[in-house]
Amino acid sequence: MQRILADICYIRCGDKGDTCTAGLIAKSPDSYPLLLRSVTPQAVRALYGDWIQGSVACYPMDNIHALVVVMNGALGGGATRTLRLDQTGKALGHALLRLPVA
Repeated sequence: MQRILADICYIRCGDKGDTCTAGLIAKSPDSYPLLLRSVTPQAVRALYGDWIQGSVACYPMDNIHALVVVMNGALGGGATRTLRLDQTGKALGHALLRLPVA
């Protein structure tokens, strides 16, 4: 059975306007390289498809074994404008935990 990100990291998410930000924190130092290999802008785009209309950036934080993912244009216009059901940053960000571990 293939591992997913939920097996190797924790997540904290938020939103501001149409931007979703997700902080992924490795559960152990050994998991951090797996996290970096698994979460790339391309992998995030493949997971969400056309739900993300803007750029995706991944920022490693080596000192705390974490990765910040910023998804612009990802919330259907923002929480007060979207027609999607429950698409705040927390809902969208937690879906990242389904991403397979590379």
